[in-house]
Amino acid sequence: MAYERQVQIAMERLDQSLARLHTLIKRNENVEAINFMEKGELKERYEELQNMIKISGTNPLGARGNNNIRPL
Repeated sequence: MAYERQVQIAMERLDQSLARLHTLIKRNENVEAINFMEKGELKERYEELQNMIKISGTNPLGARGNNNIRPL
């Protein structure tokens, strides 16, 4: 449950960053938008979410800390 909450928060933060990017583009602030994507907040939000997904895929433990070894 905690993982789902963390992912949801990360997704909301990414969504907020995308909204900010949309505003920058709409205002024709292209240089700021590129910096925002390549070096700024949007890059950080994306990497944060990507790391969560990567860790969840490599973690062999289930929700209770037990190995996931039995078949579904």
